[in-house]
Amino acid sequence: MAEVATSATSEQLLVVIDPVARRSDGESVRIAKDVLGAGAAVKLCLPEGPEEFARALARRGSRRPVLVGDDRALIRAVSLLHRHRELTGCALSVVPVGGALSLARSLGVPTGTVAAARAVLDGVERRMDLMVDDSDGVVLGALRIPPLRAGPEAPDEAAPGRPWLRTCQSLVRTLVPAARPSRLASAPEPGPSRLRVEVDGETLVDLNQPVEAVSVSPSASGVASVEVRPVSVGAEASPLLAEGRTVTVSGAHFRYRADTVVSGPVRTRTWVVREGAWGLTVPAAE
Repeated sequence: MAEVATSATSEQLLVVIDPVARRSDGESVRIAKDVLGAGAAVKLCLPEGPEEFARALARRGSRRPVLVGDDRALIRAVSLLHRHRELTGCALSVVPVGGALSLARSLGVPTGTVAAARAVLDGVERRMDLMVDDSDGVVLGALRIPPLRAGPEAPDEAAPGRPWLRTCQSLVRTLVPAARPSRLASAPEPGPSRLRVEVDGETLVDLNQPVEAVSVSPSASGVASVEVRPVSVGAEASPLLAEGRTVTVSGAHFRYRADTVVSGPVRTRTWVVREGAWGLTVPAAE
């Protein structure tokens, strides 16, 4: 792992540049380094694999971590910090570079390189909710059952219940060209599912009602927003809505997409909202 120290002001930043960002958009990476280096004391880390990525975060000391990479890299960083129970005292900053940037955008981070780098230097920390499942996986944005067909920002598939493996596999797969098309790419469109969805112990939909989709996302004040779309028979069925801190889905084996990662199949999974569990630097309000 290459490390380069530069100096500017007294603020200390640890800038971890994801290898996919370096490979896919070297010009944006260069711009990010220039802007950050002009405004703070910067230590650059150029990890080549998941172990080096994790080691760079673990050895950050008092430096504020800044990630240059896409949504997958952001999720990887939050997952690592969560696993080591270090999210509470660590505010992350990110300069989005790469192909999958929709999550960063939805969280309030500019997707323009210069604007994002300036937000790192001049922005404010925003505490955000996240969801933690019963396998210790994290969800920053939203999850969906069943997962959508893989597209240009195809998710990574990994073994359920093993978020550390999912994190490593996500990085390895971005470094090594795929030998064959993803199974998701050729999978048929998902059909109706029979699932039981419980919100804070109350059943929102049971196994006798086929559903087209279930979506869950952190809302505000430590609760999740849940939407269940029943299968329409004749007239379009209205979605079932609820909010709560704990969401449990069970039934036949199902897959789900959490942010950019597809997991499963599982028979049951529970997500719990953690209020203000992590911090992200965003532009200051004007």
